[in-house]
Amino acid sequence: MAKLVVSTQGLTDRSCELKTELVTVGRVDDNIFQIDEASVSSHHCEILLRGTDVIIKDLGSTNGTFINGEKITEGTLKPGQTLRVGNVELRLDGEGLPVAKKTLDQTKIIPRGVQLNQLEQAGSQAVKFDKNPFAKKNNKTTKIFVVTGIVVGIVCVALFIITVMKMSGNGE
Repeated sequence: MAKLVVSTQGLTDRSCELKTELVTVGRVDDNIFQIDEASVSSHHCEILLRGTDVIIKDLGSTNGTFINGEKITEGTLKPGQTLRVGNVELRLDGEGLPVAKKTLDQTKIIPRGVQLNQLEQAGSQAVKFDKNPFAKKNNKTTKIFVVTGIVVGIVCVALFIITVMKMSGNGE
């Protein structure tokens, strides 16, 4: 039968046989496997037996759940691998469970990203530029502003000239 054995110093006499399909691990006494250590959350994680698989589910713990050093929200623990809850390390000893191969030292959770067919679809819908996207834009507002500025400037110069001529004509 599979069991979790605590390997952290000071708690090494602790272990839990995985007799039921669901084992809860946490600091408080309503858990099946209670670990009274400050870094372990009240309800830290669940251990589910699914055939020969031992599934670990983090229950939103404060200090995280790790399989062979990799933080997980859910993962499969193999015999010989290390489960860490808070600062407490446990090792899975399993009779009748498949042994983790030496080349598979860690269980890794790979987040689902973009699939290839999604990239191909996005590529066909991408905006295509006929010209350089950084080329100077033809801006109608700028042209109107410049023309208006020129007209106002000419009117101001004309009024100035008229005013100067009237003053020179009156001063004679």
